[in-house]
Amino acid sequence: MAQHASAVKQARQSEKRRARNRKNLSQLKTRVKKLRAAIAAGDAATAHKLLPATVSEIDRAAKKGVVHGNTAARYKSRLSRKVSALRAARA
Repeated sequence: MAQHASAVKQARQSEKRRARNRKNLSQLKTRVKKLRAAIAAGDAATAHKLLPATVSEIDRAAKKGVVHGNTAARYKSRLSRKVSALRAARA
């Protein structure tokens, strides 16, 4: 455990940051999981509806530094491709 005042303060700040990052990452994972479930179920309408909100959540997480920018771009690309393929297969 930290002993010096500055180390105690740093520990407090780290704990707050960790909690905030865990919350943001959890929200991101939940959104992505819901979209992937809709894709797996073959529900093109729901998947198309969920995509913009999911992309927005991915962008928000990248902006806050929860995930790396390239990771965010990869998520968006793969999810968009799958939703497009689902819509094309349905048409």
